[in-house]
Amino acid sequence: MAIYNQDIAALFKEMADLLEIDAANPFRVRAYRNAARTIGDLTEELGEKVEAGSDLIGIDGVGKDLAAKIEEIVRTGTLSALQEIHEKIPPGIGELLKLPGLGPKKVKVLYEDLGITSLDSLEKAAQEGKLEQLPGLGKKSQEKLLKAVASRRDMSQRFRRADVMPYAEGMVKQLREADPDAQFCLAGSYRRACETVGDLDILAESGQAGTLMDAFVQAGEVTEILAHGKTKSSVLLRNGLQIDLRVVPPESFGAALHYFTGSKAHNIAVRRRARQMGLKVNEYGIFRGEDVVGGDTEASVFGALNLSEIPPELREGRGEIEAAAGGLLPALVERKDMKGDLHTHSTASDGNATIAEMAAAAKEAGHDYMAVTDHTKRLTIANGLDEERLHRQIDEIDELNGTLEGFAVLKGSEVDILEDGSLDLADDVLERLDLVVGSVHSLFNLRRDAQTERILRAMDHPFFTFLGHPTGRLILSREPYEVDVPRVIEHAAQRGCYLELNANPKRLDLSDIHCSLARELGILIAVNTDAHRTRDFGYMIHGIGQARRGGLQKKDVLNTRPLASLRKLLEKTRLS
Repeated sequence: MAIYNQDIAALFKEMADLLEIDAANPFRVRAYRNAARTIGDLTEELGEKVEAGSDLIGIDGVGKDLAAKIEEIVRTGTLSALQEIHEKIPPGIGELLKLPGLGPKKVKVLYEDLGITSLDSLEKAAQEGKLEQLPGLGKKSQEKLLKAVASRRDMSQRFRRADVMPYAEGMVKQLREADPDAQFCLAGSYRRACETVGDLDILAESGQAGTLMDAFVQAGEVTEILAHGKTKSSVLLRNGLQIDLRVVPPESFGAALHYFTGSKAHNIAVRRRARQMGLKVNEYGIFRGEDVVGGDTEASVFGALNLSEIPPELREGRGEIEAAAGGLLPALVERKDMKGDLHTHSTASDGNATIAEMAAAAKEAGHDYMAVTDHTKRLTIANGLDEERLHRQIDEIDELNGTLEGFAVLKGSEVDILEDGSLDLADDVLERLDLVVGSVHSLFNLRRDAQTERILRAMDHPFFTFLGHPTGRLILSREPYEVDVPRVIEHAAQRGCYLELNANPKRLDLSDIHCSLARELGILIAVNTDAHRTRDFGYMIHGIGQARRGGLQKKDVLNTRPLASLRKLLEKTRLS
């Protein structure tokens, strides 16, 4: 039975939620919550470490007690301590904490006063007007919670792509062990690098279809077999993810891969073009009458349609067919094009590595430079820097740069945008920086026009470089704040500053649509990891996927430039 980091993180997070409702020791709650966050972000699978007999103690936030619990989860798939607290508090209550506006105290009141133990019972109570009778809740809160429940249900049907990745790769690995000679490819929204996926499609070309199907349905993480056929099977994993496996013949592999990769709109556009050319296209191949004219490879499918090969990320039915027919497809940015990272944090604020350690990790990740952009004083929860501390950090970076070879640390700051649009630090310290990232971290509930004006005023500051995570969203967790993004993008073009695509897989902010709009207006995008730990530089691959979906080329991305060229572009944003 394969246990992945996301499985362990989910159990620890549920444990923290239920302990908090039970008014347990806050240090114990924090230990589980921090461990869940850390483990969920790890790139090395703890299950493999346990099986190899490796010591888990020393991983951030993991001591002897939690290490033993991780081993228990890996060995048994369950956590006895969680089962014990389930005897006191129904597990569905943890779902309530995921709703905006509901903390442990309010959830405890809902449970004890109204017997609410799930989203369904909360919705029913709200519809009957029972919530407004409780202290701390009113009619307006009741209406907001009804909307939040509906939104949460929509979210629960999707998974963040990055969270699905270990399951996808793990399943393919198990299938490859069953048939080492088979060819496998993940298709669907996963292959298109969509932010979220509803299920997974795996295509295989194999002479041992039966063996593969048996291995697939018998995989350890499978909890339910939805279908078990000779060439197609479907299963449900313990986290609720559905995976479909199809085995196709060699002559159809390319056609099937194209068909099961493209969005519905893309596939409709392809079929329309085929009909206009007197062809028929489906998952079995490209046909002219009864004759097969393509299908063994994706290249043969596009070739038969007189199209340039369209990258998977662009197969959304947004004009890519016309661009491919006219030879106008962009040469999309690639991970190897990235020269640096312009949004990182250190132990000076809420990071967990020193500047020197972050620099070494960035260099190891293949970068030539990085910018340290710790939080500012307004964000007290992140130990934000005031002017005096930032002045000292600037001097520290200058000293560090004197010791580095082949790498440079840029002096930056992620400065809070205040309610009136002013920046959180005085100009005398901002002037010493190489770049200023302006970000919204508070007052997410401002009206759309007020939030937009707040950001536009900040962008007009003479030392403003680019807007960090521009909509503040957390995928499947927090909706974007109300802001007129097209207007912000247009203002960036007029002002001559840049925008960020935050590569943290929980953010991926900007969206692909807004990346495309920024590209059309000639605005450079900084693809950054927002790294708080050395391993977070690995997030860059997720940002590149989003950038490619937005049609960004190397020239559209700010931090594909060599350091000398980058410095000129950073200086260009300063207003005299």
